[in-house]
Amino acid sequence: MPLAAAAAGLKAARYTAFMQPVSVVVTELNEVEDIGRVVSSLLAQVPPASEVIVVDGGSTDGTWEWLEAAAGQDSRLVAIRDETCSLKFSAGPVSRGRNVAINAARSQIIACADAGCTYAPDWLLNLTAPLAAGETEYALGGSCLDVNGCTVWDVASAPFFSVRLSPTEYTKSCTARSMAFTKALWERIGGFPEQVLVGEDTLFDLEARRLTKPAFIANAKAHYCPKNTFRSASHQMARYALSDGQAGVRWSRLMRNAARCVLELLALVSLRWTFVPILAILAIESWYAFHRDGWQLMRFGAGAVPARFAFSVAVPWVVAVNQIRGCFTKEPLTNRQNTGTKGLRD
Repeated sequence: MPLAAAAAGLKAARYTAFMQPVSVVVTELNEVEDIGRVVSSLLAQVPPASEVIVVDGGSTDGTWEWLEAAAGQDSRLVAIRDETCSLKFSAGPVSRGRNVAINAARSQIIACADAGCTYAPDWLLNLTAPLAAGETEYALGGSCLDVNGCTVWDVASAPFFSVRLSPTEYTKSCTARSMAFTKALWERIGGFPEQVLVGEDTLFDLEARRLTKPAFIANAKAHYCPKNTFRSASHQMARYALSDGQAGVRWSRLMRNAARCVLELLALVSLRWTFVPILAILAIESWYAFHRDGWQLMRFGAGAVPARFAFSVAVPWVVAVNQIRGCFTKEPLTNRQNTGTKGLRD
């Protein structure tokens, strides 16, 4: 990416007057397949981060050994091994890992990245420029699909996980895959919530927005490639909904999806007398499936269109059932890193 790096370098020169040291934090466990890509992209930022702190929760697949070797070659990479950042010791190991990393950070501006993503050379500059200039304490970059190696179900499920199909699309979504804030704001919030495994960035975001107004950065997206199947995407959606139910948040989302389920059932029952309600449901479901980015789907192949519609129709049922279930169960969630289950990315 020499041209991208050169462009980032020119942009960096314009911001030199107010740039401040930035610490990038990542938490991971058993990510040997991805750790090299994310660390390389974070160390290639222009201008560079003052440090990239990676907290390992006790990996057994060679990730920690890779990190130790890489840290010995680049002093900006800080590798921390803390086995309490796993489900054996914490209900919220991802949050705990971030809090451990931020406590260790030397900078007053923090950027969060994700081990399953990669980042363009100007990601950090774009994401943190408003914080360095004193315009805000909190910035969100969002995420976009990494088209290299993505599956048809990645494309189909993308908007339902607030993942854009293009890095240039505007988004107001909250995700810790691309998030920056001052250390002072993190301290006022009390850190990331360590009582939940899934949705911790949503809870952090809710508290942050109570205290300050976020800046939404259009060109600071994490590039994400989950390599989903229909099953794994549905499983991920179910886990998020279950966590929302347990945390007692996003009630309007539950009501909206439950209403879609009820309307679909009524339309099916009415088929005995008329086709009009089912035609109306098909129109509504088509809007939900395609209104965000439907015009882009054909560049991913004809199969992306029916896959998007099928996943969209499944979403209200998956969300409503699991969020209601979450309201009545405290069953702890697990993730693939702690269980060794492959193909189900969090």
